[in-house]
Amino acid sequence: LSPDCSFTCHYRCRALVRLDCSGPPGAGDEDDGNEQVLEKDTNVDEPSEWEKAELDQAQVEQRIKEYNSQINSNLFMSLNKDGSYTGFIKVQLKLVRPVSVPATKRVPSLQAGRPHPQGVKRRTSFYLPKGTVKHLHILSHTRASEVIDALLRKFTVIDNPRKFALFERSEKDEQVYLRKLGDDEQPLRLRLLAGPSEKVLSFILKENETGEVNWDAFTLPELHNFLLILQREEEEHVRRLRHRYARCRQKMQEAL
Repeated sequence: LSPDCSFTCHYRCRALVRLDCSGPPGAGDEDDGNEQVLEKDTNVDEPSEWEKAELDQAQVEQRIKEYNSQINSNLFMSLNKDGSYTGFIKVQLKLVRPVSVPATKRVPSLQAGRPHPQGVKRRTSFYLPKGTVKHLHILSHTRASEVIDALLRKFTVIDNPRKFALFERSEKDEQVYLRKLGDDEQPLRLRLLAGPSEKVLSFILKENETGEVNWDAFTLPELHNFLLILQREEEEHVRRLRHRYARCRQKMQEAL
């Protein structure tokens, strides 16, 4: 656990991690606070008017041409002969809880005559680095649930996909809005309708907050990790409160 950026990793992986933790302590916390104040999670299931627009073949072709003319990279969209189209979407992973990945512990075989060791399947949990982004090449009919599955496979995450949800993020009038995508919504279609601007539309993978958490869906190691996380968060919150009131008390004493 880094004292500056609070990044947590396995002790054997510590030497492989390259992070810039030179910033002053608490800098990341201030950024998070601003983001929380700015964001307004609407949890609106109904898409906006422009998202419900239906395009014919000619309009799709024209939109793709306009989209490709506005981007500054080679992440173009391509129209297929069957009327579908392919392209790239960028997804930012903003996960608060750790994810589980498979780990294999190699043990020697106890049976004579078997030269190959047997693998014992295990799992380990870790935090994905903050600000992790991933580009996916998908089809126009690729659904949001399939995007989540593809992201989990990219990072070899073995958690239940229902624990996660894909959100669209948009900025309007200095306010940030989040909307949870339905399983059958098509992210590349939304990308085409919105254009390449990340302010107009961007995609975020977050935990699927559906109200009451179903703790029975988690394994024992995950639950133990959550208890440790809650304890650390509580200790940090208490520390900040004590520091805040100590500073107020000092100001009052100085005034007296």
